[in-house]
Amino acid sequence: MLKRFIERMKEPGSRRVFAAIVGGKMLGALILIGGIAGVTWYFGGEAHADTGAPTPTAADLINPLNTMWTLLAAFLVFFMQAGFMMLEAGFSRTRETVNILLEGIVDTCLCGLLFWAFGFGFMFGSGNKLIGTEYFFLHGAPATYGTTGVPMLAFFLFQFAFADTCSTITSGAMVGRTGFVGDLLYSLGVSGFIYPIIGHWAWGPDGWLNTISPAAFHDFAGSTVVHTIGGFVALAGAIALGPRLGRKFKRDGGAPPPGHNMTLAAVGGVILWFGWYGFNPGSTLSAMDLDGCARVATNTTLAACAAGLSALFFVYPRHKVWDAGMTINGFLAGLVAITCPCYWVSPLGSIVIGAAAGVIVVLGVDLVEWLRVDDPVGAVPVHGICGIFGTLSLGLFATGEFGAPGPTGADVSSTVKGLFYGGGWDQLVAQAKGSAAVTLATFAVAMLLMYAVKATGTLRVSKQAELEGLDLHEHGGSAYPEQTGTIHGIAPVEGKADAVAPVMSVAEAQT
Repeated sequence: MLKRFIERMKEPGSRRVFAAIVGGKMLGALILIGGIAGVTWYFGGEAHADTGAPTPTAADLINPLNTMWTLLAAFLVFFMQAGFMMLEAGFSRTRETVNILLEGIVDTCLCGLLFWAFGFGFMFGSGNKLIGTEYFFLHGAPATYGTTGVPMLAFFLFQFAFADTCSTITSGAMVGRTGFVGDLLYSLGVSGFIYPIIGHWAWGPDGWLNTISPAAFHDFAGSTVVHTIGGFVALAGAIALGPRLGRKFKRDGGAPPPGHNMTLAAVGGVILWFGWYGFNPGSTLSAMDLDGCARVATNTTLAACAAGLSALFFVYPRHKVWDAGMTINGFLAGLVAITCPCYWVSPLGSIVIGAAAGVIVVLGVDLVEWLRVDDPVGAVPVHGICGIFGTLSLGLFATGEFGAPGPTGADVSSTVKGLFYGGGWDQLVAQAKGSAAVTLATFAVAMLLMYAVKATGTLRVSKQAELEGLDLHEHGGSAYPEQTGTIHGIAPVEGKADAVAPVMSVAEAQT
């Protein structure tokens, strides 16, 4: 090839062609280099260039990180609604499944609008020691919440998920016999008034429980504010409703009817456990408090583990069976109990708290059963009774090492110390005062609310409707139409295509 190239270069015509090609390529390369140099001079030169934005510092990233952490936690807490719906449906009977699912969805929609309109203002607006009087419809709300640096709308979304949880807890003790209109009415009262107003006492910027002496009341993520309120509203609702038809209690020779689907119940319970990682660690509102977030998440996990096992082994000697339902409620009880003290206790303390909660919830179920209160899913012992225990446990197990989360990290200028760590009785007394005030006020107001709704005739469905089943009577169809043979609330009579018959007889429903 080289020899042929040399021979061709001896010809004048070939030399001219070669020179034209090489010259053209070199000229193109020079033009390209010149263009690059000109563009660089124009956009990067001192006379024309933008000096550029300064390099972001750590301080510039704090609020965005904390905001995304708060939003992520809000999403996790919101996902707990799926867990609640599955748990309640699994622990209940087949014929009220659709009712439970729809109540969960509609309660969420109703709570969102109520909390936006005035619930958030009642709870987190400044006003007086009993109620907030600003931020209605989020009007006049500042860009960020307090000193957190988190946008007010992100904080609102996080707290809406908490409010929705409280309302959903209430429905657990009332399934199987509550009219759908009655559910909407009491939900309006709980989400719009009871939860935010009483919650203001502990979490509002000027709530009176923040100023009691000798120590201020503390509830990090809501053993009292969310769970005790929800549990005792549920107790009031169950009392006002009365038991389900045919329900016989243990002291009368009966027993609670089994749930229809333990798969749903177990998966729902684990979803709630997962959502609790938004509930508790998310309440720091700060991704910068690295140790605090990790400690809270670990304490949450250990308390649930200890509670699930303690409930399982505490129940076994009674019937010589490993009880799935009680184990589920056991780890939920541990989660409820650790919700208040999770920031201020050690991992060992969380295990002790959880183990105690697993036993307390079993005894609480026994107490509710002895009182002849029909609570199908155990809302009162899990959330109400264990919420009280968790609140008190702070006054016992707080180590005195930890202060409060802050936007840039932990603030240890003021710490919380319990009785077992040399802190004396002050914190325990404060916890008892706050828990008693919230419990008694909630139960009293909730009883008034439930009996007011009952007076409208909408709280409980008729006897015939309950025997037929809420799914058919209230919603026109079963969650399991293939099993019941129902279409739009009716079942075909064998051999008569145009005739219908009740899906379940009175005798069958009572059994």
